[in-house]
Amino acid sequence: MKLLRYGDPGREKPALLASDGSIRDLSSIVSDIAGDTLSPASIAKLSALDPGTLPVVPAGVRLGPCVGEVRNFIAVGLNYVDHALETNTPVPSEPVLFSKATTSLSGPDDPIRLLPGSEKTDWEVEIAFVIGREAFLVSPDDALSHVAGYAVCHDVSERALQIERGGQWIKGKSAPGFGPLGPWLVTTDEIADVQDLDLWLDVNGERRQTGTTRKMIFPIAYLVSYITQFMKLMPGDVVTTGTPPGVGLGMKPPQFLKPGDVVTLGVAGLGTQRQLILGPDAGAQPH
Repeated sequence: MKLLRYGDPGREKPALLASDGSIRDLSSIVSDIAGDTLSPASIAKLSALDPGTLPVVPAGVRLGPCVGEVRNFIAVGLNYVDHALETNTPVPSEPVLFSKATTSLSGPDDPIRLLPGSEKTDWEVEIAFVIGREAFLVSPDDALSHVAGYAVCHDVSERALQIERGGQWIKGKSAPGFGPLGPWLVTTDEIADVQDLDLWLDVNGERRQTGTTRKMIFPIAYLVSYITQFMKLMPGDVVTTGTPPGVGLGMKPPQFLKPGDVVTLGVAGLGTQRQLILGPDAGAQPH
């Protein structure tokens, strides 16, 4: 099942994607794709629905981030060996964890506005997992039972703020629009092996990143268990799991995003995203 949210920013409504490609409104069933809606019991209830009985959403609507009311937006850094090497960073012996502000979450096709003075904004295609039931001190064997589903995430990064200004990476990762999520949340039953999915990202039609979750240093089950040794993850929490090689920082010479660029990205089975890059002073743009 593919769950999504549509409508104006901050006023998104819940929906699902039917097998015929139509979007079907879930407002009469659940209030949002968030929190307890992501519990195993709720997912089972939604899976039993006949999409043909649900109202059709007009084509062309804006898609918002596929999960709402996110309390924690956690990210994993340097989770692919080749990415660590291309950024001249030691391969980690434990997962590198940091936070992204939840206000960075945006729709999969919303434009990305650069920060004032930005010269080093970079791209990072990732797969994120979303928690479906409370998770604390979880064992690796039980870890994936706490996951509601998976989604494409673009971990947009301003490298100057992330690396050159000291302190925590969160500073370069958290501007509004720096966390496109979606187009939809794909429930775990649709993914046969989350550690066998291809990822890709293009800038202006040119391939920049090609990867596979087979090459993760720390697989998703391990990450769920590891993170929950330090904190309790709650339904609706989002964890994005690192990017494969091919980021702008690792190019020779480095290349970064500029106004007018178009980024497209995707993960096999999870859908695609497309973002227009805007300058900090650009006027409002249609989604």
